[in-house]
Amino acid sequence: MLQVFALRSAGDSSEDATAYVSLEPCNHYGRTPPCTEALIRAKVKRVVVGMVDPNPIVASKGVERLRESGIDVTVGVEEELCKNLNEAYIHRMLTGKPFTMLRYSLSVNGRILSQLGEGSTQSGGYYSQLLQEYDAVILSSTSFTEKSSFPTSQEPKANQPMKIIVHRNPNLLMQIPTVPPEAASQVIIFTAGDTALNTELAQQGIETVVFDQISLNTILDYCGCQGFCNVLLDIQGDCDDLLELIEDSLEQGLLQKVMMEVFPLWDGSEGSSFLALKNLKRSFRLKKLKSTKVKDSVLIEGYFC
Repeated sequence: MLQVFALRSAGDSSEDATAYVSLEPCNHYGRTPPCTEALIRAKVKRVVVGMVDPNPIVASKGVERLRESGIDVTVGVEEELCKNLNEAYIHRMLTGKPFTMLRYSLSVNGRILSQLGEGSTQSGGYYSQLLQEYDAVILSSTSFTEKSSFPTSQEPKANQPMKIIVHRNPNLLMQIPTVPPEAASQVIIFTAGDTALNTELAQQGIETVVFDQISLNTILDYCGCQGFCNVLLDIQGDCDDLLELIEDSLEQGLLQKVMMEVFPLWDGSEGSSFLALKNLKRSFRLKKLKSTKVKDSVLIEGYFC
């Protein structure tokens, strides 16, 4: 799709040019015409492909079509880098489920915090950028207060993620930030059992889905049906109602990545909790660890092995 727009922008200068793509151009008709045909019509001379598309509908067929048309094609240039760029798409093609990352903030004594680092929610901040990169963000209903608002990317022309609110305690009346009518379709509530819902939520036009039991597997199945490639499981503050969900997710291999923001803070406040997953039956190692200093806090990222 982006290749088509790039070729349109380039116009006649595409002729005899070299096109660089991180992912093999598609050769089938879907919501848009094949990118291969756009490259052929543009009369490009050479195409450098970072990686072959793992989608069985595409896999190598795009490369073959370009070569049949006389275009010189090189495959596998900076392949590992391209795999990192396309990690969410690759995971969804191979598993049928969205790529899922767990994010939370932590004090130096291991308590979950509801805060985010200075400037992180503003344009250019890591959290603002993160939100525009993910198709959906999963939040606990217990993380909201009267002054809370939904997480929103502040990047220019950002794609805002679907907000998935998990409400697992039927004994609690749920309250979430007010949603303007034009944004109601971007919020969905997953509840368990006979949950008491605020009548204002229904009046706002927010969709509510009731399950006998909520699991991340259930949520990801829904996200997969919506065509989402990646999902952010965002833990903010009190996460007791999500501990079981996180434990099951780890045991079932449903989490691919974790991001932790560590604050230079020893937290002794009442109500703060530890991310204590006491029922896990084994340990989980991380790979590709990376740390980044962001003003006073440190971001640590890693992938589950």
